[in-house]
Amino acid sequence: MMTIWNDFLGCEIRYINTPNFGRVRIAESGKGEGKDPLFLLHGIGGHLEAYAKNVKPLSSDFHVIAYDFLNCGFSEKQDTAFNPVTLSEQLAEIMDVLGYQRANISGESLGGWVAGTFAGMYPERVIKIQLNTTGGIEITSEKGEKDMVELVELMKKSAGTPTYESTLLRMKWLMHEHNHHLLDEELVGTRLSIYSHPDMEVANKSIGAFAASDHHAFDIPLEKISCPTMFLWTRDNPIHTLDAAELACSKVAGASLYVMDADSKHWPQFEAPDEFNRVTRSFFLS
Repeated sequence: MMTIWNDFLGCEIRYINTPNFGRVRIAESGKGEGKDPLFLLHGIGGHLEAYAKNVKPLSSDFHVIAYDFLNCGFSEKQDTAFNPVTLSEQLAEIMDVLGYQRANISGESLGGWVAGTFAGMYPERVIKIQLNTTGGIEITSEKGEKDMVELVELMKKSAGTPTYESTLLRMKWLMHEHNHHLLDEELVGTRLSIYSHPDMEVANKSIGAFAASDHHAFDIPLEKISCPTMFLWTRDNPIHTLDAAELACSKVAGASLYVMDADSKHWPQFEAPDEFNRVTRSFFLS
C-alpha cells in the first residue's frame, strides 16, 4: 500500500528549537552534501505533508527543508500574532538554527506570501524565490472574492469542531476535481488529527484573527523584491486568477511566470509533482 510515508522514505523528520517560536517540526533530505538549501513553505492551515512528493526528489540537487509554521501542523502553538511578517521572522530563526545565511524559498499560498514578505524584509538572505499560487497579491475578479469568502467559511467549520467531512471539504477546495482521488483516508486523517489536537484552540484564535483581518496591510512588497523570482500558477487557481498572477509578476523586476500544464488547482506540488519538481529544479538551478 502506498502512503505519504513511502514518499518520505530517506527523509529525516525531526524537531528543532528556535529562540522565539519554540519547537518546529521539519522534514529534510540532502543534508550535509554541500548543496544550497531549499525551504518549502505550506499554505494556511496546512502542514509539511503538503510536500510529501517533493522533499526527497528535489534533494538530489538541494538540501530540502519543509516545516510546519508556527501554530500549524505539529509545531509549537502560541497565543501570538499570526501573519506573514511573524512567519518571516520564524523562517529567519529556522535558517539561523540550521546554519544558513541565505536560501532558496518556494512557498505555496500563505507560504508564497511568506516567501515574498521574507524577500522584502531580508533581501540579503534570499537566493531565489518561487511564489506558488501565492496569497498576498491583488484579487482581480469577482470569482476570486467569492472564493475568499468560501475559504474563510470552510476554515471556520474546520476550526470549530472538525470532522472528517469538514476536513475533506476543506481539502477538496485545494485540488482540481480530477485529483480528488488523492484525498485518501490517510491524508485527510492526518489533517483531521492536527485540527483535533487540544493545542489547536490557541492556534485557531491567532489564525482566525489573521483570516478576518485587512489582508492588504500585509500585501507582498512586490516592488522591493530584488532576487530572481518565479510565479508558478495553475489555470484553475482559486481566489487569485491567472490575471492576478500576471499583474503581480509585472511588478517584480525580471520575474517569470510559469503556468502548469497538468490539471491542478491550489496544491500543484502535490497534484502534479513530476511537473512541479521538474520546473522547480530547473528554476533554482539555472
